[in-house]
Amino acid sequence: MSGKIKSRIAANADLLSGSVSCDERILRDCHQLYIDADSGLVAVAQSVGVTLLAPRKKITVMLMGNHSAGKSSFINWYVEEHIQRTGVAIETQGFSFVTSGRKRESLTGNATLHLYPHFKPLHEIKGVSEYLGTEICTSRQKRFSLVTFVDSPGLVDGDMKYPFDVDQAIMWLGELCDLILVFFDPMGQALCKRTLNIVEKLNEEHGDRLRLYLSKADEAGGESDRQRVMMQIVQELCKRPGLNKCGFDMPTIYVPNPNKPSRCVNQIEEACRTIEKTINQTVQNTLNSLEKDCELITEAIADTLSQDRQTSVDNRRARCKGCLLALLGFSVPFMLMAALVLGSFSKELLEMALGDDGIEALSLYLVIVEFLCLCDSFPPPHTHTQLYSCGGLIFLSFLLLILARFSFRTQPTLSGRQKRQLQEKLDYVQEVVKTKKKKLYEEYLRQSVGDQDMD
Repeated sequence: MSGKIKSRIAANADLLSGSVSCDERILRDCHQLYIDADSGLVAVAQSVGVTLLAPRKKITVMLMGNHSAGKSSFINWYVEEHIQRTGVAIETQGFSFVTSGRKRESLTGNATLHLYPHFKPLHEIKGVSEYLGTEICTSRQKRFSLVTFVDSPGLVDGDMKYPFDVDQAIMWLGELCDLILVFFDPMGQALCKRTLNIVEKLNEEHGDRLRLYLSKADEAGGESDRQRVMMQIVQELCKRPGLNKCGFDMPTIYVPNPNKPSRCVNQIEEACRTIEKTINQTVQNTLNSLEKDCELITEAIADTLSQDRQTSVDNRRARCKGCLLALLGFSVPFMLMAALVLGSFSKELLEMALGDDGIEALSLYLVIVEFLCLCDSFPPPHTHTQLYSCGGLIFLSFLLLILARFSFRTQPTLSGRQKRQLQEKLDYVQEVVKTKKKKLYEEYLRQSVGDQDMD
């Protein structure tokens, strides 16, 4: 509990200092609700056979496009630091993760996979791990504290060979990224077939995450030149059925340079708004997933307790059935012994001990056994029949005892301690986590609506 208290104190301190935004704190608190070792939702769900994944504290934005399309320059402009190398030559040969942190640091491939465990399957793509890296900087410009950029290698046609399957790697990353920004530059590379092929595949599976931009628009010459470039790109895209869709949009963007003013319309802020919109949507999705996961855990715990109660009922029935069969199994030899003992007494002795009524009642209970086993009542030819009948009764007794033993087999049930632990987990999810989720949702909505609308 001390660790939780410390984390809450730290969160409150960050909030008071203004260094942490509301969205950032919401994502961090939701992430903490999942990963806590003792009472985290991941551990609670695992105890009832449910697998959950903790939400990430940042969104992942992948930038892709042809060689020298301005991807690294956009990242440097967004974080307002010179993090990525830029130039006409191919500077980004692998995948570079750019994220905010406590100090400036560069990580290699192995350290990158440890920092981002959900990207570990990239190691299975031959050659990729050697071309992974992470750049950590302290910038908190714009919404960078909630964003992890993935700068992908520049794509070119021809005989250019990559040290790994770049198409497969980009497609795999597209599965995990929250937003994919595709940059086309106007210098003849916008028609790169490799880029268009990957964009078409990504659009088929993740069209809602894909955004297209004409980068370096200020280098396209005059307005007429930019229009021709846009027409060429649109014509090429329309040739591909997957990209020929309604609502097509390709904003023109470029990194503003105060020393090089341009009359070209710059829509780079549109890209920033797209990132911000993705962050807001991720916060909502995280809160909604938290509620769904709570319901999933609640149902799993309730089902486990209900199944345990049903198992206990079935076990009691099995024990009663086993006891009944065992009683019947033991009653047969007892009846045989009673018949043999009573058969050894004289009739006069039995009449003196039991009377006429007692003998009549006893004969009704032991009529079958008397018929089969009292040898004096049968002539000699029936002796073998009597032996077979006795053997059959003994076999029946063994059969009933075997059935009783199998009936006594019961299913394992939860101990009292396990039931109490499950009930405590259920109460924690219902009372603590759901209450926390409600407060976080209210906190998120208060950023947009007034207090009067929250009542």
